[in-house]
Amino acid sequence: MTYDAYQSYQAVNLKAQTAQASPLQLVLVLMDGLLDELARARGHIEARRYELKAASLEKCVSIINGMSSALDMEAGGEVVQNLARLYDYCAERLYRAGIELKVEIIDEVRQLLEQIRGGWQGVQDREGGLRG
Repeated sequence: MTYDAYQSYQAVNLKAQTAQASPLQLVLVLMDGLLDELARARGHIEARRYELKAASLEKCVSIINGMSSALDMEAGGEVVQNLARLYDYCAERLYRAGIELKVEIIDEVRQLLEQIRGGWQGVQDREGGLRG
């Protein structure tokens, strides 16, 4: 499959996933896309494809910033404020990974985001159980 065909497939798949999604499901879709893009950025650094690395990291930071800006700081209290700080930390670390070309930094961010995703998945699972 060519890269363009893969991109087209991803766009159609994303539309299908988001058409009927709840806000929580959208967060999970974004997190999955973010984790996939982090893996691509890591591969670009390893393969010394620096232009593609920059584009991937920019996309990752944009997703993180989008998720952070969607947080309800007033209603969420301390938990949301801590999550916002963690998102900011991840974005800063990815900026540093791009400059220093260190996959270890990407791995660190990936681990943090996997834990956050797990928390969102737990909320989704609980909410799904309450509806059923």
